[in-house]
Amino acid sequence: MLVESARTTEQLQVLLARRVAGEPLEQVVGWAEFCGLRIQVEPGVFVPRRRTEFLADRAIAAARGPSPTVVELCCGSGAVSAAVLAALPGALLHAADIDAAATRCARRNLPGAAVHLGDLYAALPPRLSGQVDVLVANAPYVPTDAVALMPPEAREHEPRVALDGGPDGLDVHRRIATSAAIWLARDGVLLIEVSAAQVPTATAIFAAAALDVEVVHSHDLDATVLLGRLHRS
Repeated sequence: MLVESARTTEQLQVLLARRVAGEPLEQVVGWAEFCGLRIQVEPGVFVPRRRTEFLADRAIAAARGPSPTVVELCCGSGAVSAAVLAALPGALLHAADIDAAATRCARRNLPGAAVHLGDLYAALPPRLSGQVDVLVANAPYVPTDAVALMPPEAREHEPRVALDGGPDGLDVHRRIATSAAIWLARDGVLLIEVSAAQVPTATAIFAAAALDVEVVHSHDLDATVLLGRLHRS
């Protein structure tokens, strides 16, 4: 990949030196493969993980009709949103992230979509309240004490805000779930990636937010996703 990305021998030496120094390969070459797409990533931007392709697949499967309203929170470079648009070009898509570098990448990866800089729901246009058919998030879910155990490519070259999910890794999930009912359409669905070990706590978080929960898992990708729908009494 380094050889293919370099136009000259001199450029190859620069790219090689960056990789030897520990920079993630995707940041060095400027893109990551995700759901068969090339997602542009800059230095310092979270690199989309292959396991998150399962989250994207489930979001696509949850969408109904030719023009669903889809919102991705904690969008990073916009990989999940790009996969959704590739499968559902008629989707009305909004993506949001708190990191300026990430949203800069997302705007390049999501031409024509609405990309917002801000903190979760505060970044969204108020008109989306009660209108979101698919609300998807790969929120940070590494427990604070476990960040130091991550590979150096992540802990030294990706933003802490994209990794650190608080004491149990689910701080952002709580914030997303608590306000989901305000934003979801009547038949809308919330999808969030978690680790398998976090399922009991995450399920309780969804239930406390009046969401009926479904847990799905991909053995091939070692990926777990929670789906939450508005509880109907």
